[in-house]
Amino acid sequence: MRVKQKTIVVTGAASGIGRELSLALLKKGARVAALDINEEGLQETLSLSNDNGENMSLHTINITDKDAVSALPEKIIEKHGSIDGLINNAGIIQPFVKVNDLEYDSIKKVIDINFWGVIYLTKGILPYLYKRSEAHIVNVSSMGGFLPVPGQTLYGASKAAVKLLTEGLYSELRDTNIRVTIVFPGAIATNISSNSGLVDKEAEKQQTEESSFKALPAPKAAEIIIKAIEKNKFRVCVGKDARTMDLLYRLFPKYATNMIAKKMATLLG
Repeated sequence: MRVKQKTIVVTGAASGIGRELSLALLKKGARVAALDINEEGLQETLSLSNDNGENMSLHTINITDKDAVSALPEKIIEKHGSIDGLINNAGIIQPFVKVNDLEYDSIKKVIDINFWGVIYLTKGILPYLYKRSEAHIVNVSSMGGFLPVPGQTLYGASKAAVKLLTEGLYSELRDTNIRVTIVFPGAIATNISSNSGLVDKEAEKQQTEESSFKALPAPKAAEIIIKAIEKNKFRVCVGKDARTMDLLYRLFPKYATNMIAKKMATLLG
């Protein structure tokens, strides 16, 4: 689906990949309904849109609130006239601890945002997508959605759930006007740790700089995702690390699992 003159809903639009997706979509002539719980961040995204801001609407919303999400599509249509696409990008990680030490409140928060938020948005917007001549759903999973990462087990479980949900949607919708794409980002230079309430932004920046591998810039990740929409791709790995581990895990799952476990051993203690 070509995004020009289409209305695309983007979650997590106040920062990171969501912000870059919103800005890139605007540059390509799309209309964007930008969603996030962070109103200040949404305003910053709007301020970066330059002359394209008139084609963006801001929606401060908690995507775990089913009633608020259910009321959202009509508000978007009132502003933009239609909804042609949905990018479920919003997500958080868990504290870097083993399952035994992870509090139930943290588990619930991760599952609610990463999985139930995707369900609410998909269920809320899908009826409107059926009305369009062509439409597209993109769900952002994670490299951790197909490869187990110690210390992020519940995060990975939530993203694995998104993976299978998306693949099921693809199967159900393949004979309709709606295309479906699942996205597996690797390490992306975003502020997901600070947005998840785990570290402050300065600490996160230092962690990124000290990392042994180079994270893919968020604008590049957004470019890859939009290209996947326009080429109607079923599945896309974003970043060299995601592509490499996807292949390695398919061929040698136990080896790949042990390799990641060794890399995480120091962090977990």
